[in-house]
Amino acid sequence: MSTSNDRIHLEQVAEQAMKQMFATSPETAAFHRGDWIDSEYYRRHLIETVLRIRLNNEVDAFALYKISYKDNMLAQILARYLAEEYGHDGLFLRDIEKFGLSAADVDRIAPFHSTDKLIGYLYLSIGRDGPLPTMVWNWFVEWYSDRYNKVITEAAARAFGHDHVKGSLGHIHYDESHDHDDLMWAALQRAIDGWGGTEKAETYLRHFVELIREYFDELLVATVPQPEPVAV
Repeated sequence: MSTSNDRIHLEQVAEQAMKQMFATSPETAAFHRGDWIDSEYYRRHLIETVLRIRLNNEVDAFALYKISYKDNMLAQILARYLAEEYGHDGLFLRDIEKFGLSAADVDRIAPFHSTDKLIGYLYLSIGRDGPLPTMVWNWFVEWYSDRYNKVITEAAARAFGHDHVKGSLGHIHYDESHDHDDLMWAALQRAIDGWGGTEKAETYLRHFVELIREYFDELLVATVPQPEPVAV
């Protein structure tokens, strides 16, 4: 495929996979449309965002190590992205404090099992295929953010007040002003060309969306009381 065709194809794969995820959970779909939100659900989502940012920065550093001298341009792009993402957990911690938890409280919270699975899968995959998996993941994170995070954050502002979303909005604006979607696409295209091809990138993308589905299922069960099954 050409560069433009690769991007169009993977965007279509991501969009279709997200639609399939939404079809399995009305709450997850409504959350991403900005039609439903719950304070405990949203607070825990912010906490997991902080934990994932920290863990993902370590994964990116590992991927940078695996690139080594083999692709200086790709290493430079990833190093720039990593440098720009460091410290962004602090933006979300500001919002979490508005929900009654301190940074020290967050430090004592363990990641969800789905997050452990995602991070473990990234390390395993990078060991097999070099930087390709983390480039797929980072690009997907930016693609997802462009399409859903502003909608979710605006819904949170309506529900809880603007003071509760200042850090989240700051992160969104930073990513937009630094063109992180395009930056990560450039990195992914280079990884596709040099480290595994479009078909392998698509496989990773589908796996990552499935892990995101597991996360939102786990988030819902952990924070929103589920109806008791009706005895027959």
